Formats: sequence, structure tokens, C-alpha cells
Amino acid sequence: MRIADATEVKNRFGQFVESTLIEPVLVKKSGREVAVMLSWREYQRLAALEDRYWGMKAAEAERDGYVGEQESAELLKRRDEKD
Repeated sequence: MRIADATEVKNRFGQFVESTLIEPVLVKKSGREVAVMLSWREYQRLAALEDRYWGMKAAEAERDGYVGEQESAELLKRRDEKD
């Protein structure tokens, strides 16, 4: 991963955008990590990976039996009535 200071990124933005096609760019400001620049392709890959992860979690919840919206509201209402 390439590392650059925010001022350097500001001054040479186009070059850093191009470099994201090769690797992400970690942007630091005053020595602290503040942002990461990614290529569009890498962003899409990560978003698809996240979508697959949450899809698997949803399928797992359905298999294990999850509480739906209405049942959740009723459980919370009964809990509040006990308090």
C-alpha cells in the first residue's frame, strides 16, 4: 500500500488517482491515518464481498429461525410492560 501525506495528495491528485489502479493509497494528515483511496474496481470487489457475507448471514439467520419485525416489536413491548 502506498502511503502519502494529505498535502501531497492534494497537490498531485491525478497521479494518486492513477496509482490506485495498482494499489490503494493510505492518506495521512499530521501523521495520522485519515483515508484510503481505492480504484473503482477494488471498491466493487470489496462491496461484492460484503454483499456475499451479509447474504450468507441472512441465510444463516433464516435457517436458525430469526425473529421477524412484528414479533420483535411484541417482545419489546412485553419487556417494557414488565419493567
